[in-house]
Amino acid sequence: MTQEFALNVNGKAHSVDADPAMPLLYALRNDIGLNNPHFGCGLAQCGACTVHLDGQPIRSCITPMSAVGTGKKIVTLAGLGTPDKPHPLQTAYVEEQVPQCGYCINGWIMTAAAFLATKKKPSEAEIKQALEGLKCRCGTHMSILRAVKRAADMMA
Repeated sequence: MTQEFALNVNGKAHSVDADPAMPLLYALRNDIGLNNPHFGCGLAQCGACTVHLDGQPIRSCITPMSAVGTGKKIVTLAGLGTPDKPHPLQTAYVEEQVPQCGYCINGWIMTAAAFLATKKKPSEAEIKQALEGLKCRCGTHMSILRAVKRAADMMA
């Protein structure tokens, strides 16, 4: 049985008719038409599906629509910054030339953005701990660390 969900995604209202057990990721990609987040593992282990729900990073591949409810704000990578005014992490990723294939970037940036919103001037060890569990098959981990550190410096 489906139910209507009123979602606030990147500051815009959306209505989605879905099974309450359906993952939020499917609504974001299939019903709303967003290109990010990505489906990675479907088990909340890689981070490619990460979005912010009321400012907290969550894995949308395992978050059922029923957990989202109404009145909560969902922010995806597309809502983090704009081409004219990118988020400091987006700027730092370009400056550090992080992207390779780009598939995992969604998870890294969304997780780092939530972390940097609460932790100013983090140490390298704190950054590594905050990003623990995310996967990048291209091996850009050192560039990612430099980009997060650069963004932290820009935000300080």
